[in-house]
Amino acid sequence: MAKKSKQPKDMSALFNSSKGTLAQIASKTNSLTILANIVRQICPDLPADVWHIANFRQNTLVIEVNSSVWSQRLQFERFNICDALVRETDNQFNQIEIKVAPYRKKVPTATAETTPMNHKPQHISQQTAAHLREVAQGAPDSFKVILERIAKLADKN
Repeated sequence: MAKKSKQPKDMSALFNSSKGTLAQIASKTNSLTILANIVRQICPDLPADVWHIANFRQNTLVIEVNSSVWSQRLQFERFNICDALVRETDNQFNQIEIKVAPYRKKVPTATAETTPMNHKPQHISQQTAAHLREVAQGAPDSFKVILERIAKLADKN
């Protein structure tokens, strides 16, 4: 039986090969990143979370936005974006299609648990109630009423 080599194989060869699905995905991802950078340079005031390059096909770049307001903003810059695309891609892309996708699923950034707004605390210690009453003495009248109401919860326990 042949002895296996201990040298690890370089997996970057999969990305650098011109054939295969992984190489095609890598090249398309790189192309989308380059196209997104071109749009970002033309419209630096667009927030990153309201638009993205959805796809490209033939000579058309497809940009998806969250609302028609941002679509209109891109419409104002359509000529400048097309001009930059023609220059940067050697006339490979010369048209833009702007689509509104308001219901695009957003990836949550944090997994913080939220409590309902109408949730009332069940228990407040006497010490906490005393602190709330002290704060309420210097508070405006509307806020004072709320703080005293919360402090009364300690009396119910």
